[in-house]
Amino acid sequence: MEKQVAIIGAGVSGLLACRYTVSKGFNPIVFEARNSIGGAWINTVETTKLQTPKPAYQFSDFPWPDSVTELFPNQYQVLDYLQLYAHHFDLLKHIKFSTKVLGIKYQGASDEEMQSWSLWGGNGEPFSSRGKWIVEAQDTKNQLSTEVYQVDFVILCIGRFSDVPNIPEFPPDKGPEAFHGDVIHSMDYANMDYESATDSVRGKRVTVVGSQKSAMDIAMECSIANGVEHPCRVLYRTEHWNIPDYNPWGVPLPYLYLNRFSELMVHKPGEGFLLSLLATILAPLRLAFSKFVESDIEKKLRLAKFGMVPKHSFLQELNSCLIATVPQGFYDKVEEGSIKLKKAPSFSFCKEGIKVQGEDTTLETDLVILATGFEGEKKLKDIFESKMFQDCILGSPDSAVPLCRECIHPRIPQLAVIGFSESVANLYTSEMRCRWIAELLDSTFKLPSIKEMEKDAEKWDQYRKQYSGRYYRRSCIGALHIWYNDQLCKDMGWNPKRKKGFFAELFEPYGPADYVSP
Repeated sequence: MEKQVAIIGAGVSGLLACRYTVSKGFNPIVFEARNSIGGAWINTVETTKLQTPKPAYQFSDFPWPDSVTELFPNQYQVLDYLQLYAHHFDLLKHIKFSTKVLGIKYQGASDEEMQSWSLWGGNGEPFSSRGKWIVEAQDTKNQLSTEVYQVDFVILCIGRFSDVPNIPEFPPDKGPEAFHGDVIHSMDYANMDYESATDSVRGKRVTVVGSQKSAMDIAMECSIANGVEHPCRVLYRTEHWNIPDYNPWGVPLPYLYLNRFSELMVHKPGEGFLLSLLATILAPLRLAFSKFVESDIEKKLRLAKFGMVPKHSFLQELNSCLIATVPQGFYDKVEEGSIKLKKAPSFSFCKEGIKVQGEDTTLETDLVILATGFEGEKKLKDIFESKMFQDCILGSPDSAVPLCRECIHPRIPQLAVIGFSESVANLYTSEMRCRWIAELLDSTFKLPSIKEMEKDAEKWDQYRKQYSGRYYRRSCIGALHIWYNDQLCKDMGWNPKRKKGFFAELFEPYGPADYVSP
């Protein structure tokens, strides 16, 4: 009997999961709440562009069309590329659009029995004759209409940067309710059409809270709409090594951080004695690389002049997947006065605007835009109906989400998570994971015991805490993507070394094209 696979989400990861499960003979159902593919790319700020250079953000066997000449394509170009991919591999027929998954429920073994298993799913297999997932889905056009599906395997591709905005908590009577102006999240701003978004900020004193890509993009749009007459204030907590380009001092960044030699300088999960020794010996070089990049960013963006030099290293930024490309001309706007930067470890609202902790002056404001990210963990947790799965999916509060190979939770059977763990090029990483999942479903390999998977996840957690600092819960593999891909390749029976020749293998950057075939 044919096994039924359900894929939740038709963003980049969902399309990849669909393509590779189809390649193994499955006929997946893809549930997508919106009426089109694209995930987080469907609604963006007008000035949003790809953060990763185009060659690193492409499907391994489906390059960008020649008509896209920009190194950093915009929203429409990315969506068009995804549409071309979906049509080329005939994926749209598998997608149920305008169908929101309300929850998933496992039907099979009891909680007590599952807790006693030594192998994933009880048998170490992706499918079970006893276990099924019940998927409850709602028609978003007719919310009274719900349907229930029974499937053998679920792939969650719900993303972590959409749908559930992260709203900071405030003391009583010091939150948005105390403010007489408007407070919105960056998601609300991105959901407007471009003209409405511009009209919403024009002629207003706007404060943007945040320092990452969305905050910078929105601040740029506000400054263009209002100039120095109504400067856009950016409230930030931490300075970051956001980059002006990918060529520090003329050296392409991938040659510094995206090849095997760069990974020799980092302690790796599961490394042996020799690799550990080498990483220790090369530590000064690792520091030198980081300082080399930092000096270029400082010079090009004049960070010292604006008090924006971070206290942490560029390597930590890379290991946290927090690197963003600074919009062109951003610091020129700061210099002219149409954008004002204000450090605020914490703040609260009052009737006229915002009060920064430790300061008496009120920052008078008409509109506050919270570019404070999303609650991806809550989104992941809430899709499960089982209290046991809700408790175990996120792991302990002082560890990252404990996923084996960043895909499989050892204690949750017949389910995979794609796109929650980050990298420097998420499409590239999601494709490798989807190929790995497809091979797992096709019984190419078996997973080790639950204890072994949990030990492996713990090693990766220790690595993140060492190199990512307080951002370890972002589950970033940014500085070890080749080491990570090597593990996937070995599981699938592929040769992990993809280059021709010793020096090419050591010094050439790795990218999607290196994994076009097994």
